[in-house]
Amino acid sequence: MSKIKSRRSGANIMARLVLLLGSLAYVMILAVINGSLGFICAMGVTVFGAVGVVKALGEVVAMSYPLIIGLTVGCGVLRGVLRYFEQYGNHFIAFKLLAVLRDKIFGALRTLCPAKLESKQKGSIIAMITSDIETLEVFYAHTVSPVCIAVIVSAAVFLFVGFVSSWYLALAALVAYIAIGIIVPLVSSGRLKESGVNYRAEFASFNAYFLDSIKGIKEIVLNNAGSMRETEVNRRSDILLKETKKMKHNTVRAAAATELTVSLFIILTLVIGIVLVHFDMLSAGRMIIGVVAVFGSFGPVIAVSALPGNLTQTFASGDRVLNLLAETPAVTEVKNGENIEYENLSVSDLSFSYDGNAEVLSDIKMHAEKGEIIGIVGESGCGKSTFLKLLLRFWQKGSGTIAYNGTDVDGINSGNLLDNVTMVSQSTYLFDESIEDNLKIAKPDATQEEMENACRLASVHDFIMTLPEGYKTSAGALGDNLSAGEKQRIGLARAFLKAAELILLDEPTSNVDSINEGIILKTLKEQKSRKSIILVSHRESTMAIADRIYKVENGRMAEVTE
Repeated sequence: MSKIKSRRSGANIMARLVLLLGSLAYVMILAVINGSLGFICAMGVTVFGAVGVVKALGEVVAMSYPLIIGLTVGCGVLRGVLRYFEQYGNHFIAFKLLAVLRDKIFGALRTLCPAKLESKQKGSIIAMITSDIETLEVFYAHTVSPVCIAVIVSAAVFLFVGFVSSWYLALAALVAYIAIGIIVPLVSSGRLKESGVNYRAEFASFNAYFLDSIKGIKEIVLNNAGSMRETEVNRRSDILLKETKKMKHNTVRAAAATELTVSLFIILTLVIGIVLVHFDMLSAGRMIIGVVAVFGSFGPVIAVSALPGNLTQTFASGDRVLNLLAETPAVTEVKNGENIEYENLSVSDLSFSYDGNAEVLSDIKMHAEKGEIIGIVGESGCGKSTFLKLLLRFWQKGSGTIAYNGTDVDGINSGNLLDNVTMVSQSTYLFDESIEDNLKIAKPDATQEEMENACRLASVHDFIMTLPEGYKTSAGALGDNLSAGEKQRIGLARAFLKAAELILLDEPTSNVDSINEGIILKTLKEQKSRKSIILVSHRESTMAIADRIYKVENGRMAEVTE
């Protein structure tokens, strides 16, 4: 597999994620202030302890022992309080923004569906709204604030050591901060970035394949393909494990480099202090205070140095999320167009291509009036289903017109179009809810009588009444409690319950037996007096009820006149 790299730079991703803070910025500022003061208080415990030792060694210190002890204890207590408020603020922001991001992602998915989601792996999307979003929590709770705290604390210690102890020690501390907080992370980030991006990509790919395997477990068992599928799962698992080990190895190397650098600068600072005392440039007491302050100040920059290990995954996750949020839908929702009450459909000179090159449909002409059943036949893959999706404006047509009552589909309000036109596809999706809830997707305020009438029309009412809880029976995860034919008939019942004036049926009886097909076709023929029906099917028996038939061949449609 080729290496996958983030299209945005880390700085670009961080900037975009920070911009999402919006009105929560003030909470982040408070978290930074609390964190900075809290760490300074933590350092105060050791610094005031050092002051006590210096006083005991005979150094002149303008503080009494009770005051020193009181300040030490006070710093410890304040550290705990400030740490609590810092973490509370960070996680408050993180979880608030995670909720906002999830809302934005679901909003983007609603905008992109159904056209662009057809090409996306469902497992990859699930990984995005679960794992990727959770990864971003690290950025908001453990990245922005620590970086700001490291800068503030480092500046405070530099000034404190310079004024109280020695500017030589302060300069050594400044060099250490730059090396630990900037140079070491930059050196290690290149290796970590590549491994982090590859890990997130492999994780999403494995997630998608594994979910696909679970969804298709029946087919795997029936076709005795378990061993083959297991082999592929193991292969993908090994690839993911390899990328995980590589990422962990690089993370450990980066952490080791940081610890080594810290140790070297601790020794360097101590040597500088001893040299200054040796040449009488600094008293032993002030040297101890300065060195202790520097030793205790590395925590924030070490936290910054450790960020690349997490940030590589954060950047990869952030890039994937930002890509989705930035993706343009295949069609833009029409909100300021016209509203119609369906009477007729006229299609002329319609052409369409998915990629802008090879045309799937070309120069299509057809028409349908209320009270007609229009049949469409053609080989698999000839563009019949694509044509139905264009009628619903799931994709943007290339050229030509699709006119309802003389109004082009691009000028009709999207919500109004879907109120007038509905479609039943070859595979009906049922939610893990009751059959009643699944039906009410079409009409939330439907009465029991309306649901039963719709199900009778779809020849599924009698079956539902044989179930333990009737309409209250759960359809099961992915509709697994029902057969393909039963799901298809419930999908047809949805269309009848919605009472749209134009019903598009894509192989509506492909999964039902001949008896139920006959009942459904009889119902469709009875319904045509009140609406239009466009029927796509391979079965000649299904086409028997059509008033007119169009045949699709090589991307072109022609009315059958025989």
